[in-house]
Amino acid sequence: MAARPAWRRLARMEARLVGEAVAAGVDEAGRGPLAGPVVAAAVILDLGGRWDGVDDSKVVPPEQRIEIFARVVEKARAFAWAVVGPRAIDRFNIRGASLEAMRRSVHRLPLAPELVLVDGRDAVPGLGFTQHAVIDGDARMLSIAAASILAKVVRDRIMERLDRVWPEYGFARHKGYSTPEHLEALRRLGPCPIHRYSFTPVCVLELPLEV
Repeated sequence: MAARPAWRRLARMEARLVGEAVAAGVDEAGRGPLAGPVVAAAVILDLGGRWDGVDDSKVVPPEQRIEIFARVVEKARAFAWAVVGPRAIDRFNIRGASLEAMRRSVHRLPLAPELVLVDGRDAVPGLGFTQHAVIDGDARMLSIAAASILAKVVRDRIMERLDRVWPEYGFARHKGYSTPEHLEALRRLGPCPIHRYSFTPVCVLELPLEV
């Protein structure tokens, strides 16, 4: 017997939790990088539809994420995303900035949800909607998985555009994560304006000085 597609399992688990409620899933991308924004997305899906390929963005290949992104944007009942930049991350810390991006993305939905499913263990402050935090939600709830894909694709596209401004750092390849290539560029060039100055090792670098 063929294995049940992941999206069907996620849809079934979500339906058990939300019942008939209009539920939005919300997730973020970009907590760990040394540079660039954190992006959150919120998605309301028809759980009775077909959502082939939708799964936790971490297990979906990049090319497939782009295809799923286009399909979710076309067929979701509602979607939105929000971007919080590196200076706000430095000011609020990454946890606070991620929760703020989630709050903004939910409030930008054109359809008000009756319930918000939040990836992780934290409730979103100031949300104003009934919410339910789901640990590993992107691997358990269909709408959170879809939100994880939207957030990841949007953030990757932002980093690819920023690579055109600061091509010497390689942002299009590593998306701001602490790869050996990125760390070497940081050691050689110092941070640029989109780096998170509060993050180690960015905050402990000795800046290159011209003499």
